[in-house]
Amino acid sequence: MPGRHVTDQQTRLFMKLRQTHPIEVAAAKADFSRSTGYRIAHDPRLPSQKAQPRERRRPDPLEAIFDAEVVPLLKEAPGLRPVAIFEEMLRRYPELSPGIRRTLERRIRSWRALHGAEQDVIFRQVHEPGRLGLSDFTDMSSLGVTIGGQPVAHLLYHFRLPWSGFEHGHVILGGESFVALAEGLQNALWSAGGAPHQHRTDSLSAAFRSLDADAAADLTRRYDALCAHYRMTPTRNNRGVAHENGAIESAHGHLRAAIRDALLMRGGAEFASLADYRAFVDEIVGRRNAAHGKRIAAERAYLQALPSNRTTDFEEVIVTVSSTGGFTLRKVFYTVPSRLIGHRLRVRLFDDRLDIFVGGTHLLTLPRGRAQASGKHDQVVSYHHVIHSLRRKPMALLNLVYRDKLFPRAAYRRAFEALMAQLPEKMACKVTVELLALAHDRGCERELGVEIETVLAAGLLPDPVALRRRFGPDPSDLPTVSVAQVGLESYDALVAPTAWMGETA
Repeated sequence: MPGRHVTDQQTRLFMKLRQTHPIEVAAAKADFSRSTGYRIAHDPRLPSQKAQPRERRRPDPLEAIFDAEVVPLLKEAPGLRPVAIFEEMLRRYPELSPGIRRTLERRIRSWRALHGAEQDVIFRQVHEPGRLGLSDFTDMSSLGVTIGGQPVAHLLYHFRLPWSGFEHGHVILGGESFVALAEGLQNALWSAGGAPHQHRTDSLSAAFRSLDADAAADLTRRYDALCAHYRMTPTRNNRGVAHENGAIESAHGHLRAAIRDALLMRGGAEFASLADYRAFVDEIVGRRNAAHGKRIAAERAYLQALPSNRTTDFEEVIVTVSSTGGFTLRKVFYTVPSRLIGHRLRVRLFDDRLDIFVGGTHLLTLPRGRAQASGKHDQVVSYHHVIHSLRRKPMALLNLVYRDKLFPRAAYRRAFEALMAQLPEKMACKVTVELLALAHDRGCERELGVEIETVLAAGLLPDPVALRRRFGPDPSDLPTVSVAQVGLESYDALVAPTAWMGETA
């Protein structure tokens, strides 16, 4: 078989057969000629070992610069990207061809394999049922969710039991905080039906940000107390080392993708309320858990029993209501009923709401506000709290600090702008306050807003007198009800014993 290439596999087979067969037989069984067999018997090297390395067909474009220029950069800055080195070499040597980029990248990769720094090794772990629970936050703003037409910048608290794959998600409106962690974790544990023996988070650096030493120490104590309440040992991975929490980090992407797909199939990311959006997320997480139902049921047997009640998942703050009819907390001004001016209130601060107490009596719940990203203060205002004072001083509306937040719907703000454009300032403020007072008195905020939109669309201005007749009966039109006084002697006749005793007899 002259001219036929002998492979390494054939050579190995021949050398093995040669131990028990003559050269002619071994060569025939290896599928090559007798002469080839004799040649291999005299030189048993494999064909690949005999091949001579191919010489370069063109000059090495990196010969003059790699050891002199590139290697020092790699030693001084081990994390430098090859593309950055490529651009720097082009800047230093404009005569270099841009086509050397791939050659440079391969050369750098080979150099790092031989001389590069040691890298972190990821050690895959064996998870035991009931041993570990993981918590983390993931940013969901990229999904474009809106509530009531307004974009919602939010996070998702994500809990996972790595052995069974059990998950729990809770929509968080603010940033990472102890309150968000405590509420989400407890919801997850009660949903799972038990608590793992260990609870791992990241370094919680976001929750500790902007806190002084005393506040950070207090937050640490509260987190430890939370874990102790559920008999969990708290553990944390090292700061900036996300792969140490890899059993949940990788799950973030899968859950985000599932929510994104569900939004696309739903046909939109607009929700009427935060509760609707949270229910939507809960349904998706529930479907994912259903796929691991058997393993989740098996792991529940290894979880610790839950305590009889939840522990604190809020911050408690004492505030004083000022003469402005509210209080400022975390750079947000909140209005409350004016009868509370001068009182000290106990505020329970949750992620999405504030519960207000006087002593042990719960007064009201307010939606939680947050300072703007620039650090500027914000307001959470209810016109119901201040409308009685505005009636007496309607001109206060003109330059009110929180005027835009006072309007409960866009229709009222547009009405104020239209009135200001066509009426004197005093009259415009008075009419606007009358509209707000009508919505407050008659409980017709939404219906009145729709009517105002209709009036403005017709190019007219809202008339408080006409609107008051439309949304509430005129007292003069109410029927007169006369109630006749009943004489007391009629009651005597009812209780007289002769009236009924005689009939019974």
